[in-house]
Amino acid sequence: MSARILQPAQGLVGSARLPGDKSISHRLAILGAIAEGTTELVNYSPGRDCRSTLDCLAALGVCITKVDADGVPKVTVEGRGLGGLSAPTRELDAGNSGSTLRMLAGVLAAHPFESVLTGDASLRRRPMRRVIEPLEQMGATLSARDADFPPLRIRGPEGSGLRPINYVLPVASAQVKTAVLLAGLHASGTTSVEEPVRTRDHTELALEAFGASVTRERRRVAVRGQTPLRGGQFVIPNDLSAAAFFLVAGLLLPKTNLVLPQVGLNPTRAALLDFLLPQGAQIKVLDVETQQGELRGNLHARGGGTLKGGVIDGALTAKLIDELPVLAVLGTQTDEGLRLRDAAELRVKESDRLHALAENLRRLGAKVEEHPDGLDVPGRQRLRGAGVSSFGDHRIAMAMAVAGLVAEGETTIEDAACADISFPGFFDVLAALRE
Repeated sequence: MSARILQPAQGLVGSARLPGDKSISHRLAILGAIAEGTTELVNYSPGRDCRSTLDCLAALGVCITKVDADGVPKVTVEGRGLGGLSAPTRELDAGNSGSTLRMLAGVLAAHPFESVLTGDASLRRRPMRRVIEPLEQMGATLSARDADFPPLRIRGPEGSGLRPINYVLPVASAQVKTAVLLAGLHASGTTSVEEPVRTRDHTELALEAFGASVTRERRRVAVRGQTPLRGGQFVIPNDLSAAAFFLVAGLLLPKTNLVLPQVGLNPTRAALLDFLLPQGAQIKVLDVETQQGELRGNLHARGGGTLKGGVIDGALTAKLIDELPVLAVLGTQTDEGLRLRDAAELRVKESDRLHALAENLRRLGAKVEEHPDGLDVPGRQRLRGAGVSSFGDHRIAMAMAVAGLVAEGETTIEDAACADISFPGFFDVLAALRE
């Protein structure tokens, strides 16, 4: 159990090298595995979660090469084509990665062999019924512990393959949407998914870049099955969810002059900026460009301004789901505080994030009211350094690091190494920027 000690800071100064986008990395690796030809992924996320995806694909017979070119990770995936994966000889270990397990389930549902997807203790507590149900409708056979929890045993149908479906998501989930669309690639016909609110569209953009036949209309996306995918080269933007921790910390510290280069600015992910800028955040977006459908640009942040605070609920909650932990910390320092609602999904992440945030902020001296689907975090609160826990959750660890920079005195984060799940070297990058 590793601990990190944080001291208060005056600002973040300089330029930070961030990891490649975690969500995009997962999707491109999986699509590369079922495409024809070679796929090269430059700036692939170095985090443990995305490594789990590569390990699972390798166990399914995919040839994967990893190199480091001048500090930039590059992964080469030799595609096996639709339906071309090999039966694994062991359980597929997704580690801590719900993305790996749910998305791969969609691909494996189309293969007529048995496979078992499992993960660490945290992942085995995360519900899977929402991905099991649509894949069963398509003709795959799935079973789980207590009908809901990993290990997840999957067998695709023999003979005619999967059936296309028109699926309405009961709960917004980009991972479940992706699983159904990946299964739909193998079905004979068109499979569609309709969302209650729009979620990140990295899957749709990646499918188009690989040559799939995709149609999109408002909150409905459809893919035509059995269209071969073509491999190619992709340069992955830096992760906006990783950038969020530096942006929030920088905004709260008066001497900040921070540059975050080549950050992904996909409109379905950029709700963070849409929320922060009206709060009074001093952030400039520079040099915006598009590569393979994904927007990216440089972010320049300065600190010392007054931030308003406000309410996050409804569709905005779904769009900010990964950034909510650090925004809860931000709420303690705003004028009006933060009211978070419709966030029950946070209770079934790597930890119960609502409880983890409430517990840790209280340890730091903040007043927090916990609700079944959210938090009330009053503003203008003084945080005092204390011992806090990551709860084994990478985003909680990094959010508490931000709290430690603005708290008075020393803050100790237990089990801080779990930050490596998405951002290896996070604490070292943070230390190099502090003023």
